[in-house]
Amino acid sequence: MKKKLLLLMSLATFAFAAQAQDTTKADPPLTISGSVDTYYKYDFSKHSNIPTSFASDQNSISIGMIDLALKKKVGKAAFVGEMSFGPRGQSQSIPPSTTDGSYHVQNLYVSYDVTDKFNLTGGYMATFMGYEVISPVGNFNYSTSYLFTNGPFQNAGFKATYLFSDKASLMAGIFNDAWNVYTSVSKVNTFGAQLMLAPAKGWTAYINLLTGTLSGTEIDLTTSYQITDAFKLGLNAADFSAASAVGTGGFSGIALYPQIAVAKDVTLGLRGEYFKTKTGSVTTFGPAPGSSVTAFTLTANIKSGPLTLIPEVRLDNNKNITDGFTKSGGVTPTKSASQFVLAAVYAF
Repeated sequence: MKKKLLLLMSLATFAFAAQAQDTTKADPPLTISGSVDTYYKYDFSKHSNIPTSFASDQNSISIGMIDLALKKKVGKAAFVGEMSFGPRGQSQSIPPSTTDGSYHVQNLYVSYDVTDKFNLTGGYMATFMGYEVISPVGNFNYSTSYLFTNGPFQNAGFKATYLFSDKASLMAGIFNDAWNVYTSVSKVNTFGAQLMLAPAKGWTAYINLLTGTLSGTEIDLTTSYQITDAFKLGLNAADFSAASAVGTGGFSGIALYPQIAVAKDVTLGLRGEYFKTKTGSVTTFGPAPGSSVTAFTLTANIKSGPLTLIPEVRLDNNKNITDGFTKSGGVTPTKSASQFVLAAVYAF
């Protein structure tokens, strides 16, 4: 009897262990990732001059943000929750926050794989528009382009994505009527779509559309091509027209991103951008309505494990002397502005 009981207990223990092992396989652990960044910026006019997102403090050792992302997928269902704390996150708030303790929701959405090729996603998501992203880990340059600053950061809505093959996919969705806010102003009436094409190995292109009666209409092309192991070329072109319900104007622009690896842990890159505001524009980041700016940013990425050191020199030149740049003292207008940035980004 004792032997039978021991045998039964052993079998029960083995069965429980096997079940626990299967459960572990079916229920993967929560994934935690994110980044921390800090920077020093010096504008050669001795005051902040270039009006793009983030890194705006002059002659100061400053902080960007701590970004925390939680992800989990069980079976076909998944969620992503991502929040940031710090000035880089504060500047995305509507209106921008001025408190040191503020936070910003970067992503908060759920998704479901209906099939291996068809996915449904709903919630608050980083926008699919543009080449550059909010997280410094996702960008080669530390400063951001005018195209990024004037486009959407996030969109709240529901989207469906179908993967035709590893070379083509199509996304279509309906989103809130305003950018960068968790709730709509009045309606869910903005339509968005993205066509992904991968015509060759290492080459991916995205054609994006976002249009609504309040948010306006933006058409965007984003593409990158890893031409060789050492050389990568990226491009972003966009055109935005404001909705007639809120005014006139908009912007258009193009940015080129050549990058070359000069050593195992050292890559050099140049961002060349041309950005033009349309007549009647209410754009707050960039030249005066109907004018343009040309910007060149030379950046290096020096990596040591999860840490990336980013020295950067940037030169912007406005078409007109009255478009916003000023000389030392902040009074006398000038056509050009230049700055140096040294940033450190740690990814985990």
